[in-house]
Amino acid sequence: MKKIISLLGLTLFSITQVLAQGKAPTPKPFTMDNILNEISDAIFFSIKIGGAEIPIVLMWLLAGAIFFTLYMKFINLTGFKHAIDVVRGKYDDPNDAGEVSHFQALTAALSGTVGVGNIAGVAVAISLGGPGATFWMILAGFLGMSSKFVECTLGVKYRDKHADGSVSGGPMYYLSKGLALQNKKQLGKVLAIIFAVFCVGGSFGGGNMVQINQATQQFVIATGGEQSFLFGKEWIFGVAMAIVVAVIIIGGIKSIANVTDKVVPFMVGIYVAAALFVILSHFSEIPKAFGTIINGAFSAKAAYGGFIGVLIMGFKRAAFSNEAGIGSASIAHSAAKTDEPISEGIVALLEPFIDTVVICTMTALVIIITQSYSVPTDDNTKAIALTSEAFGSVMPFFPTILSIAVILFALSTMLSWSYYGTKAWAYLFGEGQTASISYKVLFCTFIVIGSAVSAKSVFGFGDAMIFAMSFPNVLGLYLLAPEIKKDLATYLGKIKTMRKA
Repeated sequence: MKKIISLLGLTLFSITQVLAQGKAPTPKPFTMDNILNEISDAIFFSIKIGGAEIPIVLMWLLAGAIFFTLYMKFINLTGFKHAIDVVRGKYDDPNDAGEVSHFQALTAALSGTVGVGNIAGVAVAISLGGPGATFWMILAGFLGMSSKFVECTLGVKYRDKHADGSVSGGPMYYLSKGLALQNKKQLGKVLAIIFAVFCVGGSFGGGNMVQINQATQQFVIATGGEQSFLFGKEWIFGVAMAIVVAVIIIGGIKSIANVTDKVVPFMVGIYVAAALFVILSHFSEIPKAFGTIINGAFSAKAAYGGFIGVLIMGFKRAAFSNEAGIGSASIAHSAAKTDEPISEGIVALLEPFIDTVVICTMTALVIIITQSYSVPTDDNTKAIALTSEAFGSVMPFFPTILSIAVILFALSTMLSWSYYGTKAWAYLFGEGQTASISYKVLFCTFIVIGSAVSAKSVFGFGDAMIFAMSFPNVLGLYLLAPEIKKDLATYLGKIKTMRKA
């Protein structure tokens, strides 16, 4: 607990220092873009280290990921093989409580993390931070596996089971119920409400508007750019996607899982196969690419903020992509059919590995090997074009495939985030049908809005809302970690006994 208090103290001290140095903001015109930008700036307050500005929220996530990796004795390595066995159904019991299988829970959660961040986010990280950012993305994915294990275990452990067989889980429940058992009922309730509010905002922002915005832009480019029949009328595409999403999300998590367990493996398979084709076509340059990544990770140019700047760029894009420590995935995993919370937590640690260590690294290698990162950009539309150009240099037809992939990535992410938002909304306003329908109508409305708002402000708001969820979530994880450590030891003892038998 002393280590936990020290980490919290360091973070709180950093926050107060930043706030103490703050200046009164200059009034800006009251527009949607300015509102979204102001929210983003408030969440991403930073401190300056080594010439680079480091958002406090990233320090918070990184500290948590390192702590959980050490505290759980590298569960991200020791639990990997067992995670594969559980996903394969080796330990399934059809009589266990829950709504979906381990595999469906994994694909539903993966569909929420595998999105345009794997395409545009990686390109932004490399174009601004250089190839070295890839190393830090991989490391962030590796450490994030431990955070994901803790939060998803808690999601199942403290879920609510309803009379109709459905379940509700996630940070709202383990923060309120788990901390109440530690005589911290008020703290748990406050943290749960704060998380739920940010989760609803995140579902509208990063889980919705960011996704549809990039899918729309890519579709316009693929259909002729300025000559496209949708140019200047992007909202039409937004309406079409809103209808598709509405039809699917009406059925809840089972309906969503039935779509994602088919779409996610399909889209990931196509994307990884294309990436491997490009990488293997430059087989002789692979060692050089890895050498460039390692050298860039530790000897970054000062023009991009030096070593710290490259490290932060890698961690930021990885954190947005895999959402480890954010708490969102625990909402999907809480629906898994299991009476062993630890088993689902171990399944969940595969997410950052697949999302960041595999898919993001594939994208990075394609960009680096084809040397398509010469012009720095933080424009995510241009970043997708950059990735498209990298693939297109070997596969001229790939931009069309990428357009389909971006749309599928966006669709699957919106489906999962609609579920996250629904559960957060239900926690705030009740589980009734009226509350559920009102949220889904709002969610689909934001799809149309996101298709027409500027990309830069949408990404800023999306990042801010999703990262803000980590403040109450990680604090709760620190406080609840000791009981998860005990549960893990008990669970591993049971598995060892089963293997002997």
